[in-house]
Amino acid sequence: MDNVPKTQQRHHDVIDPARAEAFLAALGRSGGVRTGDTLPPFFHQLYFWDPEPPVMLGRDGHPKVGGVIPDMGLPRRMWAGGRITFHAPLKAGTVAEKHTTCESQQRKDGRSGPLGFVTLRHEILQDSGLCITEWQDLVYREDPDPTAPKPIPPQARTDAQTSESVTFTSTLLFRYSALTFNGHRIHYDLNYARDIDGYDGLVVHGPLLAQLLMLKAEAELGPLTTFTFRATSPLMHHEAATLCRNGRDLWVQGPDGRQCMVASA
Repeated sequence: MDNVPKTQQRHHDVIDPARAEAFLAALGRSGGVRTGDTLPPFFHQLYFWDPEPPVMLGRDGHPKVGGVIPDMGLPRRMWAGGRITFHAPLKAGTVAEKHTTCESQQRKDGRSGPLGFVTLRHEILQDSGLCITEWQDLVYREDPDPTAPKPIPPQARTDAQTSESVTFTSTLLFRYSALTFNGHRIHYDLNYARDIDGYDGLVVHGPLLAQLLMLKAEAELGPLTTFTFRATSPLMHHEAATLCRNGRDLWVQGPDGRQCMVASA
């Protein structure tokens, strides 16, 4: 990582084809990735790791806040959504760089207590050209109150033109965490997910759901120029889900009909 101000980060990485192939294998998808090939959309999540020694990690397994992400005194982190613009293809086998900036931060009082909102802007460059601009929306909140009623999730729309069922396992969640170097314990530590963060199981990564929606959108609509997504209800690893599309609107439906994510391609 380059020596830049705390509000910014810069990383360089070789876009290793083997890592992309490993992800395709983890998803149970065929096809190889060779040097010079265009990466599928959102596969840049597999690169630009930010490795920190154990002493620099928070209790949740993420790097401690206080650098590019400000410390707002709220322990629970969630990836709430994002927006992506694809400017040019990102090629496998070539060095690329990622510039990260904290674009905004805000603390508010919500119905469930104080909330911290952080938006990071990531710019992915290769061969001196801008390939991807991504805005990542994070939410920080207090530990859950076990006596408080659980929020009622929104119901998913029922007018899908195309749909497909997907299932998840703890193995898939572990492999995705490893490939993205994501140490967040809610995705692989069942006791932590239940006892500390109050979930009913391991939480399926929001970016993994967004990834599946992007692959569906690209397969059915063609190459993507923009994609936005917003998480609305967590999905557990033991739950089946349905990926749905109507026009350029996409969403993830849980087994009980609840809406877990909405997106637009």
